[in-house]
Amino acid sequence: MSIEEGKDSNRSVQSRVFPLRSLQCFVLFMVLGIGFLVLSMYYFGVQNVVNKTRPNSQSCFQVPVTLRQWIKPPLNLMHKMSDEELFWRATFLPRVKKYPFKRTPKVAFMFLTRGPLPLTPLWERFLKGHEGLYSIYIHSLPSYHPNFPPNSVFYGRQIPSQVTEWGKMSLCDAERRLLANALLDINNERFVLLSESCIPLYNFSIVYHYLMKSLYSFIGAFDDPGPYGRGRYNQNMAPEVNITQWRKGSQWFELNRKLAVSIVEDTKFYPKFEEFCRPACYVDEHYFPTMLTIQAANLVANRTITWVDWSRGGAHPATFGKNDITEQFLKKVLESHTCIYNNQPSPVCFLFARKFAPNTLGPLLDLAPKFFGY
Repeated sequence: MSIEEGKDSNRSVQSRVFPLRSLQCFVLFMVLGIGFLVLSMYYFGVQNVVNKTRPNSQSCFQVPVTLRQWIKPPLNLMHKMSDEELFWRATFLPRVKKYPFKRTPKVAFMFLTRGPLPLTPLWERFLKGHEGLYSIYIHSLPSYHPNFPPNSVFYGRQIPSQVTEWGKMSLCDAERRLLANALLDINNERFVLLSESCIPLYNFSIVYHYLMKSLYSFIGAFDDPGPYGRGRYNQNMAPEVNITQWRKGSQWFELNRKLAVSIVEDTKFYPKFEEFCRPACYVDEHYFPTMLTIQAANLVANRTITWVDWSRGGAHPATFGKNDITEQFLKKVLESHTCIYNNQPSPVCFLFARKFAPNTLGPLLDLAPKFFGY
């Protein structure tokens, strides 16, 4: 009996020893497994973080990979740059004149308006089929929110704007803002300032080639000895501007890229006009004509390409309504002019006209194919 009891006792001890060793091995295996798992997660997690952050850090310090990334125009015109930042950015100029890529020059149509563009359907017909040869920019009141459909050429073309007042420097600020935003697209070569009441008088091909082949920019800049010309000059503008350099012209201009940059980068004449040309000196009639006459008179045609009618008198040109749009009227606008184009006489003097009321849209659309060619 004692022997049997001894055997059972020995078996009991062995059975207790075996589970204990198994448990120790299992715990050791679990510890090693958990450790390996933690190390793996840490290693691959760090690698993943590095891989994710590396492109971001590289994008901060590396230049764009291709030239296309440098020259691509901004897709979203609603940036957050101040005017000072915008003008600085817009005046970047390449020192090498020859473009290392195929550049298709474009016309920038810049609309200075308070709100809606009621003649949009006429402009859309004019522009149809000429994508890649033009750009559109709209400066309106900040409170105005356009509702152009996504398929319109005017959709998403509004730039950051500020309130403007007629005859004051804020109007020239808006024009400079339009030029600066348009200069961000390196393909824009000619810059046309328009209002919501402007219409094109010829088809796009004629307008495009007329501008691209011109040796000059189109802005009126004449010396008016009367009270509405030299009579507005302030002697405090000297020595930057003296009275013999004082010029007057329409605000509706067309400029090449070189003169557009000159206007945006100006810090010499701007302070003088801002301080000393206030109503009854209307700065939008004198600032750009005077500055460009001083800086680049040989590049200015000294005439505008936007027709208006001053025959009715008053401080503003005539506004035309629905009943004015007749065949006889359009013939008069198109045919009764002569001017100098590239130093040669030309019957084509005006490419645009204003001021047309919203209710003229219907008759203009009806007569445009016959008279305007679009």
